[in-house]
Amino acid sequence: MKIRILLCSLAAALLVGTSYGAEDTPLQMKMQKMNSAFRKLRTQVTDASKNDDSVAQAEIIKENATDALKLTPMKAEDTPEADRAKFMADYQAEMKQLIAAVDKLEVALKAGNNEEAQKIFAEIGGIQKDGHKEFKKAPQRKQQ
Repeated sequence: MKIRILLCSLAAALLVGTSYGAEDTPLQMKMQKMNSAFRKLRTQVTDASKNDDSVAQAEIIKENATDALKLTPMKAEDTPEADRAKFMADYQAEMKQLIAAVDKLEVALKAGNNEEAQKIFAEIGGIQKDGHKEFKKAPQRKQQ
């Protein structure tokens, strides 16, 4: 009985996942990977026994942020041509700020300083929130 429920759940998740994933841009895929690592870090950043995995999650964020630095947000299309260069420069500066904060997080975790790591993680959360507010295109609502 439990196996049937599990299989049905997995099948439903695959169906839902494939319908949404078909439209993802390379930047969205990088952001999704960062988001998964960010959520995992949120639950374990204070736990010193999980520092090795926390460092691995921070590295996932940093790798994908570095890749995302070279990509263009969809919101850039909606930015007037005259402002687009500034928009991209601001986006890249925000991503570099995120990468620098993740570097600090890695240092704190490797040193076993989880209290400092928690403060840095909160800073990263603020950078993420500000970046999404400024550079993420609002999802389009379906008209009925």
